[in-house]
Amino acid sequence: MRIDAALRDARSRLASSPSAALDAELLLCHVLGQTRTWLFTWSDRELNTAQLAAFEALLARREIGEPVAHLTGEREFFGRPFRVTADTLIPRPDTETLIEVALALPLPAASRVVDLGAGTGAIGITLALEQPDWQVTLVDLSEAALQVARQNAKQLNSPVQCLSGSWLTPCDGLFDLIVSNPPYIDDADHHLQQGDVRFEPRSALVAADHGLADLVEIVRQATSKLVAGGWLMLEHGFEQGAAVRSLLVDAGFDTVRTEQDLGGNDRVTLGRFSVNDEQSTAKPGLTQG
Repeated sequence: MRIDAALRDARSRLASSPSAALDAELLLCHVLGQTRTWLFTWSDRELNTAQLAAFEALLARREIGEPVAHLTGEREFFGRPFRVTADTLIPRPDTETLIEVALALPLPAASRVVDLGAGTGAIGITLALEQPDWQVTLVDLSEAALQVARQNAKQLNSPVQCLSGSWLTPCDGLFDLIVSNPPYIDDADHHLQQGDVRFEPRSALVAADHGLADLVEIVRQATSKLVAGGWLMLEHGFEQGAAVRSLLVDAGFDTVRTEQDLGGNDRVTLGRFSVNDEQSTAKPGLTQG
């Protein structure tokens, strides 16, 4: 079967997917070890029996909903390939908003940065690669997820530190920037029964208190782990912007704002940690952001 015919048949089989054509192309690229440009350039080439069988096997798994990232073992994030497994969340384009906002912050050249609940390490590794002078730490409670993050860091030549533990608990010292894409979905949310999230680790998706529990805990811990003028940046659900802004304001953050994702939805809330004179005296040598 020719490549163009195979892709045409695949698009028909994956019609229930909102990205049927892209899914088919990515899966065939994976089988052939080629790029999408190559597919279109050589669309009249014939697939051999082994290639067609491998493609058919992946299509069958995609038909029942398995994420393309799990089938190919990777997902692109901020222009770089990241290894993905069933132990991690799949990096999503909306999270690139967090990267863009973080890179625009007025931070010291050699900032200390920590990515909490790092998963694949996509956020922390990307920040480290975009800002080579930053000292970036990745933290995750899941050792399996941390292993994926370590592999991604090695593959992308990113000198990040990886720590196992709950949020900021394993971290020493103070940070100029704390970032996190924590669990923030309500256990009763019907979206958990749809799309790729059905195959992702529930512990990385769901939080108590209508999805706010982990956000509350991170804000609480961050107040003792940020330098004066340091920033906390949190990804959250599209209906949680107001709640997260309130959490930051109540905890003593200023310059609090919410940024929207590619779809125009509230997605990332951040604030600058301000300390009064008494606190500054108690913590000498803090770096001003």
